[in-house]
Amino acid sequence: MNSVDEYYNSLPIDRKEAMSQLRDTIASNLPEGFSECIAYNMPSFVVPHSLYPLGYHCDPKIPLPFISLASQKNFISLYHMGIYANNELLTWFENEYKALNIGKLDMGKSCIRFKKMDKIPFDLIAELSKKISTKQWIELYESSFVKK
Repeated sequence: MNSVDEYYNSLPIDRKEAMSQLRDTIASNLPEGFSECIAYNMPSFVVPHSLYPLGYHCDPKIPLPFISLASQKNFISLYHMGIYANNELLTWFENEYKALNIGKLDMGKSCIRFKKMDKIPFDLIAELSKKISTKQWIELYESSFVKK
C-alpha cells in the first residue's frame, strides 16, 4: 500500500465501516502534532520526522509510530505504543474496558484485537487517543525504548 486512502479503499465491506470509524475517532481526538501515514504496511499515526528527526529506533527512516490500525483475517488490530510503554495507562484502559461490560479484552503488549465489529468501544478509543501528546510520547518513548 502506498497511501492511507488506498489501504481503506481496499478493505472488504464488512471491515471498511469499522476501520473508517476507528480512523476518524483517533484522528479527531489525537493531540496536535501527530500525522497519518503508512508504516509497516498499515495506517499509522506517527510523530513526523519534522518533530522527531531521529525516527523509530528499529528503522530511523520510519517516523516514530504511536497508533496503528490493521484489518487482519479474523479481527481488527489497534496498536497503541503508549499502552505498551506506560503501565498506568494500560491499567486505566483495562479498567475502563472492563467497566463497559462488552466482553473480555483481547490484548497483547500493544495490540488490542476487536473480533466483533459491533463491540468496538469507540468512545473509549477516543478518550485513549487524547491521553498522550507528541511531547509526552517522545519523552516516554526515549525513557522506555532508546538505549542511552
